[in-house]
Amino acid sequence: MGSSPTAGTMNIADLPTPAVVIDAAILRNNITHMATLHPATALRPHVKAHKCTSLARLQQDAGHTAFTCATPREVIGMASAGVGADLLLANEVLDPQRLAQMARAQDTTRVTVAVDSQDTVRAAARAGIANVLIDINVGLPRCGCSVDDAPRLADLARSLGVEVRGVMGYEGHLMMVADKQERRDKVHEAMQILADASLRVGGDIVSAGGTGTFDMYDGTVVNEVQTGSYALMDTYYSQLGLPFHQAMWVLGTVISVSPEWAVVDVGLKALGMDHGDPSIDQHKVWFCSDEHITFSPSDRVSFPSIGDQIRVTPGHIDPTMSMHSTAFVIDGDAVIDQWPIDLRGW
Repeated sequence: MGSSPTAGTMNIADLPTPAVVIDAAILRNNITHMATLHPATALRPHVKAHKCTSLARLQQDAGHTAFTCATPREVIGMASAGVGADLLLANEVLDPQRLAQMARAQDTTRVTVAVDSQDTVRAAARAGIANVLIDINVGLPRCGCSVDDAPRLADLARSLGVEVRGVMGYEGHLMMVADKQERRDKVHEAMQILADASLRVGGDIVSAGGTGTFDMYDGTVVNEVQTGSYALMDTYYSQLGLPFHQAMWVLGTVISVSPEWAVVDVGLKALGMDHGDPSIDQHKVWFCSDEHITFSPSDRVSFPSIGDQIRVTPGHIDPTMSMHSTAFVIDGDAVIDQWPIDLRGW
């Protein structure tokens, strides 16, 4: 395909595909809207959704100085980039080398690690991690301890010289409850579990949430909300009618056309598929294979030609971003910047 032009002189037609493209204006609108609802440290944006320190800087510019991370790599990368004054690893880790790397990052930023067992508390303490949150099971069968175990873990951490900043819980099993009132009621039930744990553990932080429940914490004790997908969105969350808009696509090129279908060069290896097929506006996706999507246009008038570009909307933003090394930031059809997706990997 030849060498790529420098960003700023490039049009999306010049991009090698598949390529991640992000609409700058829509992204900024999503970030600004969330910041008006959860300003400053009331929001702890989750960088696992975009894995990009350049995008995280925009969230920081909107007033958010605390961030959530899913992997040690994200914590270390954010600290190295100087983004975020307060980084939470909302995940349990036992690996002493990765814990030690995060402990060294404490020279430049505050690092907090989620714990839910004596083993994870002791591992964090041995590595020199200064702060933990007690991770509480609020109904999702994943990580998290019981409310009864939480004060014992907090006491153990404090006895080892580790500050217990509070509690966190993730109600991921409720993100896609279709009826909004039912979702809200179930979230409040889950947050009561977290409130009980907070009373018994102490600390200033009660952290929870995700994009699907971002507006459901009135009347609860939650004082920081962990949302990630809102910035870029995907087909999964678009089902809920949230006030955020699709800002990211995987750009592809039509490489084959048959009488009844067409094929674009975006496939399983360029998309997170765990939340279902991607979508293509005004077209029907038939199926995805390793490097292809077979789709049928909505009518003969819009039937594509070989070489046409197609924007594919992923079903799940988080794993999709982790499959690409670069995001191309666009204004209309102009490429105005390139951002490394620099927080990939562990």
